Amino acid sequence: MEKFDQRVDNYIAKSPDFAKPVLNYIRQVVHKAVPQVIETIKWGMPFFEYKGNVCGMAAFKQHCAFVLWHGSQLPDPHHILKKSEDGDMGQLGHITKLEDLPSGSILTEYLQAAVRLNEAGVKLKREKPVKEKLPLEVPAGLLAELDKNPKASSVFYAFSYSHKKEYVEWITEAKTEATRSKRIATTIEWLSEDKSRNWKYQR
Repeated sequence: MEKFDQRVDNYIAKSPDFAKPVLNYIRQVVHKAVPQVIETIKWGMPFFEYKGNVCGMAAFKQHCAFVLWHGSQLPDPHHILKKSEDGDMGQLGHITKLEDLPSGSILTEYLQAAVRLNEAGVKLKREKPVKEKLPLEVPAGLLAELDKNPKASSVFYAFSYSHKKEYVEWITEAKTEATRSKRIATTIEWLSEDKSRNWKYQR
């Protein structure tokens, strides 16, 4: 398999003038640090692979980005890895000129550390965002009807958060008061029969 990809040449050629020397330099360092690396295009940007993703680079209108695939799992003895706070891609921040990059020897150190993780079969760790459950605001009309019907009330409060939320959203999304009242009545009826909001679609 060819180590160099013509698509990467085309990508660099079409990049803004300030970005060309930055991208060419990164490309040169990557190939020197990891002679076995193979170029490709992923997610519309140049990527470098060896036994998995190693790194990638991208050019934007006013800056470049460099992505170390295992960035969060790499040791950072030179304190060059930044955690993006504004959703920007890359661990080296906004790169607008060669001087914004670490030296070739430092980059080599990080690239070779990333390759060792791939060789060891280490998978990329992605932190799952924790979705906070907002307090459920039960409409006053529904609360009043639940108070009148112990069976419906016990079923409703025994339901999971998501099942309760389905009923609450169905009622609060009603456009008119008449529709809201009708949905509250239906909710009480279905709860009395141990039915969730979407019981018709459940098997």
